[in-house]
Amino acid sequence: MKMKFIKIYLLAAILLPAGTVLAQHMDSIPRVTPFSGVKDYRTWSIGFNGGGSSVSTPFSAPNDFNDIDFKNAGVVYGAYIKKQIYHGFGLQADFMRGQVMGTQKANQTPYPLNGLAGGVDKFKTAIHWSASLSGVFTLGTINWLNKQATVLPYISAGGGYMAYHTQVTGNGGYSYVDENGNLSSSKPSASKSFFIPVGLGARFNVATGVNIDLGYHLYFVNDKKFDGVYGTGRDDKFSSLNLGIEFALGNKQKPQLAVVNPAAQLAMDLWDRNEALKEELKASSEKNEEELQGVQQQIVDLQNLQKDSDGDGVPDAHDKCPNTEPGMRVDGAGCPLPQPKQIIKQEKVVVTQEDRKVVDEAIKNLEFDLGKATIRPNSYESLDRVAELLVNKNFSLKLAGHTDNTGSNSLNMRLSKDRAESVKSYLVSKGANPSRIEAVGYGDTQPIATNDTPEGRQQNRRVEFTLY
Repeated sequence: MKMKFIKIYLLAAILLPAGTVLAQHMDSIPRVTPFSGVKDYRTWSIGFNGGGSSVSTPFSAPNDFNDIDFKNAGVVYGAYIKKQIYHGFGLQADFMRGQVMGTQKANQTPYPLNGLAGGVDKFKTAIHWSASLSGVFTLGTINWLNKQATVLPYISAGGGYMAYHTQVTGNGGYSYVDENGNLSSSKPSASKSFFIPVGLGARFNVATGVNIDLGYHLYFVNDKKFDGVYGTGRDDKFSSLNLGIEFALGNKQKPQLAVVNPAAQLAMDLWDRNEALKEELKASSEKNEEELQGVQQQIVDLQNLQKDSDGDGVPDAHDKCPNTEPGMRVDGAGCPLPQPKQIIKQEKVVVTQEDRKVVDEAIKNLEFDLGKATIRPNSYESLDRVAELLVNKNFSLKLAGHTDNTGSNSLNMRLSKDRAESVKSYLVSKGANPSRIEAVGYGDTQPIATNDTPEGRQQNRRVEFTLY
């Protein structure tokens, strides 16, 4: 039975590291800037565990009691708090209570003990408390096959101190063993001893910040009477197989340092930078195309230096007033000669507070398709009221388009102008006089807020209405 139990432990130790091959891809991995330290991670965690204990260990050196009694197996339970220092290393403080029990084989002579008739054939040690500090080395955090592993093997080692009572049983009944190794009919003061905990296991990342902890631990006790008898003359030891759960502490938006794959974080950062470079290249290509078109236009202009499009006798290259009407008298610069002045009576325009309210509502409700000059349908109702106001009161209106600083200057200038023209076209389609509407674009030259924040850029993307 002992060899079977040992083989199970050894098989678990072999298979746990292989679990990383079965790791599953995590769909959502929080982005962390590489080489930024641990400030963007959750490094503290707490855990609770419990399991069975045994005096049997995988080592050949025997205990005073070697047999495994599953019917009377000991139970241990505890909690821990851990501080992750690096991806693969952390410090863990463990607190444990429980029992360790052992019996001799049926054909083994009971160990003699002064004062207990027939010798000792079983013992039970109650661990009142134990505290230890261990270094935990996590394996498999750097994974080149998957973005994040769900199974993370670990090994640990450290030192601790415990307090316990040992009770031995033989044909003569049972008795306590005091801290000097002597029998006592009454419960003596607790024995205390240093011990060295060594463990291996695996943590299973089942949810964000939640891990299932399966571990096997050996405890080397610096005491020969932990099991009540001196027996082999060696320091005693015992083992435990534990199952527990671990919770990461801190900001839930941050990943847990112990389970994050640094190779994946580095790769994702490179992917982000690659996408940013693609966007820069796209913007640069658009700018180059725009400049090429400008050069082509200049070629056309040079070819048309001698062209007189309006037939006024002045070449276009020197015509300061192109497109004059046929037969109009012009000067040497191609501009019409002065005509007799006509006195035009100016009508007084009064803009009321209600008129401004109609315009302000239209500005507030005005929306365009992203990156386009197309007005969205939910803006029509407010613009209809502005058109009615222009028709009824014969107002003039200036439309000034503005953008944020995203994109090139020329693209921003064109988009702002197009959006102002789009509003003008809509108002004209509703009966407004096109000669009384002026549409201009200023691009990103007149911001009313900072362009360093999304809110500021939203305020800068606007079309201003001015009644007069």
